[in-house]
Amino acid sequence: MDNPAELSEFLRTRRARLQPEDVGLTAYGTRRRVPGLRREELAQLAGVSITYYTRLEQGQGRNVSDEVLDAVARALRLDADEHAHLRNLARPGRPAKGRGAAERFERARPAVRQLIAAMTDVPAVAVGRRNEVLAWNPLGHALLAGHLDAAAPERAADRPNLSRLLFLDPRTRALYPRWETETRAQVAFLRLAAGRHQEDRQLAELIGELSMKSAEFAELWSRHPVHDCLFGRKEFRHPVVGELALDFEALPLPEASGHRMLLFSAAPGTASEAGLRLLAAGAMAASRMAVDGWEPAGSPVGD
Repeated sequence: MDNPAELSEFLRTRRARLQPEDVGLTAYGTRRRVPGLRREELAQLAGVSITYYTRLEQGQGRNVSDEVLDAVARALRLDADEHAHLRNLARPGRPAKGRGAAERFERARPAVRQLIAAMTDVPAVAVGRRNEVLAWNPLGHALLAGHLDAAAPERAADRPNLSRLLFLDPRTRALYPRWETETRAQVAFLRLAAGRHQEDRQLAELIGELSMKSAEFAELWSRHPVHDCLFGRKEFRHPVVGELALDFEALPLPEASGHRMLLFSAAPGTASEAGLRLLAAGAMAASRMAVDGWEPAGSPVGD
């Protein structure tokens, strides 16, 4: 990432979304050369000089204090994720020397893999900082990417990446009836991750690839969305069991790697719960076949 440029664009997009009347300022005249607040108006709100704020927005504000960043965040009405992103951009960490964690083939911890495998009735997926699939149980695989090889997360050459699948894989696109909502959330997460892990070359390469191959991604990326969606509801149009409405939790794993566990569940007594049970039965049968070649008679879910 070009950090000064990222900081500059982020601040500009956040100024552009505010009007003087939104923050209690009087707008004199009707012609404004730029959308939103002017730099001098933002500086006034933050209680800093226009020269200081201009240097910050141009990526030249080295050693900026917490107090100034907090004041700018308040003036721009940033939420918690945006505030954290501003700090990450204004104070980039030192690049790791040598071949660091960001360049290795990352794996989920053995205990995490064991826990995921034990969840037979819940779709569970461990993902890395770049949204790559580190491990999944049979139901997680069947829910999100049943058309892919279940063993793909173990191979560097074709390890699935949920962001790449969402934008570039037609079957994944068809899986989400609210595809545009999913894409906005994915881009907002990648923006946050890029600010947190500015040394991660593979993450930068993923963003570059998606920008080149997907016009939708490039357009969303240019807006600088920042948000970490840790829970909510997702809708699926699954090719095997049909419509599903599932609650999800994204649980950060207790380590500094940026790994998290995605868990999905259906409300009791709903059609989604019945669909998830049907999908689980088929996923378990497929898993047993893959392990020992056992093929059940009358499997409830076909290919």
